[in-house]
Order: sequence, then C-alpha cells, then structure tokens
Amino acid sequence: MKMRAVVLLAVFAVFCAADDQKCAPDGLMSSLTESVASTVVEKVTLSCISVPSRGYQAECPKGYKAICCSCTNAGCYWDISNDQTCLCQCAKPISTTVNRIGVIARCCKIAM
Repeated sequence: MKMRAVVLLAVFAVFCAADDQKCAPDGLMSSLTESVASTVVEKVTLSCISVPSRGYQAECPKGYKAICCSCTNAGCYWDISNDQTCLCQCAKPISTTVNRIGVIARCCKIAM
C-alpha cells in the first residue's frame, strides 16, 4: 500500500509539471479523478536491481536511482551521492588492497 502512495505522488508531480494551473492543493484531486489515478497506479511498476562493485563506490545505471547501499566491510557506513552513486566511508583505513572492501547499490526506477 505504501508503494502505491509513492507512485501516486510521482504521478501528481508529473501532472503538476505538465500544467501549473491545476496544481493548487485543493484543485489537484478534482482535476485527477480517482478512476484515472487507480488506472495509472495499476500500470506503474517499480523495477529494482543490485549493482555490486569492488572498491568504495557503485554507480546505478542511467534511469535508475540509488535507494540504499551496503558496504561489505564492518566499520564502514554508506552514503548516496547525486542520487546515482553509493559510496562506502570508512572511519579506519582499510588495507590498501581494493579487494578487501566492496559496495552494493540497490537501484530502482518507476516504469509504466
């Protein structure tokens, strides 16, 4: 149910970008009927992939956004840069061998 709400908000954003005149909060729902909204929500899918990488960063393919990351080394935390790239940040220096650390980016896109 939460995903449908997120998708519906995305539809509202696209709808508002197309026509600024219909984006007043009180007029938005009257402009976009419930039947149209439910039809759109039924056709929208969320497509996600995992992108593993050796080293300190993993980048999502074009069209995908990073939603979360995983660092393979304890003591490291992750951050997302530019909605595209997962970066592992480590408080203590890891061995100079790049193979000792890795990152996995979870990348998703909304499709119709």
